[in-house]
Amino acid sequence: GGGGVGAGGLAQSEADEVYHHVQDLRVAERREHALLELSKRRESLTDLAPILWHSFGTIVALIQEIVCIYPQLSPPPTLTAPASNRVCNSLALLQCVASHPETRPLFLKAHIPLLLYPFLNTVSKDRPFEYLRLTSLGVIGALVKVDDTEVINFLLQTEIIPLCLRIMETGSELSKTVATFIVQKLLLDDMGLTYICATAERFYAVSSVLAKMVGTLQTQPSIRLLKHVIRCYLRLSDNPRAREALRQCLPECLQADPTLQHLPEPIANCLREDSATRRWLQSLLTNLNQR
Repeated sequence: GGGGVGAGGLAQSEADEVYHHVQDLRVAERREHALLELSKRRESLTDLAPILWHSFGTIVALIQEIVCIYPQLSPPPTLTAPASNRVCNSLALLQCVASHPETRPLFLKAHIPLLLYPFLNTVSKDRPFEYLRLTSLGVIGALVKVDDTEVINFLLQTEIIPLCLRIMETGSELSKTVATFIVQKLLLDDMGLTYICATAERFYAVSSVLAKMVGTLQTQPSIRLLKHVIRCYLRLSDNPRAREALRQCLPECLQADPTLQHLPEPIANCLREDSATRRWLQSLLTNLNQR
């Protein structure tokens, strides 16, 4: 047909092209091109997620793309940049499925996030691996952006926290930021806070990584990262046992008077530029001093 309207409010010709690319995902030799074209358009296509989920064989094709690079992860790692880019295009489409209210519960029920855990578990600092970890974190980040108890429960049960903690310690600044955001979102849910504060071991696993990050931030300041770290500390201080422990283990360089006089310069500079984070730090110190 002529100038009708198709998927996601697109012109009919464009909608036909999208459906064409989605069908191409099932054809091995056309898949790479289709992945690239669809991942380019995922921002502009509101209904891409349901189209991907409900069209025959599409999700299976995306899962195949993920699973087929597992052998390249094991030492010695052989993941090439083109292979990493290709699987990251598949992950970008899965992020779109994770973000959409209609497909998110189905995505979770099918346990697809677990397929990304081997990527989060890699330690190579090579660029293809860093990009793979960052894109995988993006999918999990999209899941936690919406406050959904089902999501939190799934991530806690499947032990995402240790994977995030390692990236928070050793990843690139961008990966650290997304991993810390995920832990922050888990903490902001009551179930997540209870889970992390249920044993001293879990609490110290989280708080010791946060403390190391504060140490690093003194030499490599990042407002974005500091913001998430302080928000995590503030949320931990809502739990009575954690509050007690934080009185002993909150890094000294955060224990300043509210005028920021005695903070290390890089951290003070970050806080001067970000009033919300400054307020969070003041609330944190108030919690530790008063309750």
